[in-house]
Amino acid sequence: MAVKLRLMRMGKTKQPTYRVVAADSRAPRNGRFIEILGHYDPRQEPSLVKIDVGKADAWIAKGAQPTERVAKLLVTARSQPAAGADAAES
Repeated sequence: MAVKLRLMRMGKTKQPTYRVVAADSRAPRNGRFIEILGHYDPRQEPSLVKIDVGKADAWIAKGAQPTERVAKLLVTARSQPAAGADAAES
């Protein structure tokens, strides 16, 4: 079984949002998945990227292959400050 980290389309017609999931490469795009790793909303300005980088790195360490788009989103997610960091500084 080859595991891929990929996007699963959600949302309404013409208003897409995406989940970042770990799924078997043979499963359909919106079909069965193993684990939800985060979500991505390209319609916001700037785009909203929330991915659990720890879980994603764990899957990559086990041999999962991210798609091109998910690899770019992971770079973006790693460069964002941690969500809890703002609360800790206040």
